[in-house]
Amino acid sequence: MRFDGLILDVDGTIWNTTGIVADAWNKTIDTFFPQVPHVTAEILKGQFGKTMDIIADNLFGVLSAEDKKILMKKCCIYEQKALLENSKNITYDGVIETLKKLSSIIPIFIVSNCQSGYIELVIEKNKITPLIKDFECFGNTGKSKAENIKLVARRNGLKSPVYVGDTQGDYEACKEAGVPFIWAAYGFGKPEDNNYYAKLDSFTQLESLL
Repeated sequence: MRFDGLILDVDGTIWNTTGIVADAWNKTIDTFFPQVPHVTAEILKGQFGKTMDIIADNLFGVLSAEDKKILMKKCCIYEQKALLENSKNITYDGVIETLKKLSSIIPIFIVSNCQSGYIELVIEKNKITPLIKDFECFGNTGKSKAENIKLVARRNGLKSPVYVGDTQGDYEACKEAGVPFIWAAYGFGKPEDNNYYAKLDSFTQLESLL
C-alpha cells in the first residue's frame, strides 16, 4: 500500500515522558490538592493517549469536576516547565534520525489527545519543527483523535494516510477514521486484536516499511 501521509502519535511513539511528568504532577498535587493520590510513571503509561478530561476523571476522582479541571491545567503547566528544563534524551531509539530520512519521501504530521501547546513543545525540544507539516490535538479542537485525524487529512488533502500509535485507543481512532494503523509495540499499550497494518518493534523499522 502506498501512503501519502504519515501521522504520528506522541507519547509512547515518539518519546517517553512518564517519569518526568509523574514528578511534575506530584509536585503540583502536593502544592494545590494534597488529598489527591500521587501518580507514577506506570500509572501514566495506562492513561496517556486518553483525552485530558478522562485522565483527570481517572486520576483525580476525589475532587469536584471544577477542581479536576483546575488541577489538570496546573499539572500541564508544571509538566511543560519540567520538559523544557529536561536535558536528557527521552525519545525512543532512532526516532529523530528516522524522521529526518522519512521527511524526504513522505509528509509527516502529528495528532495527539494532548493539551494545547504540547505538540509545539515536542517538535521544538527535539528540533524537528521543519519536518512536521501540520498537527492537531484535543486541546485545540475538543474533538476525538479520530476526528482530528480526519481533520488533518482533509486540511492537507491526504487520500491515503497511515497512523503510528501504541494503544488500543489509537487503534480504535484509526478504525473510526478509516486509516491504517501501525502499532508501535515498544510503547505503552497494545491493540486487542491483530487486525492492524503492521507492527514496529523499533521506530527505525518505519523506513523499510514505507
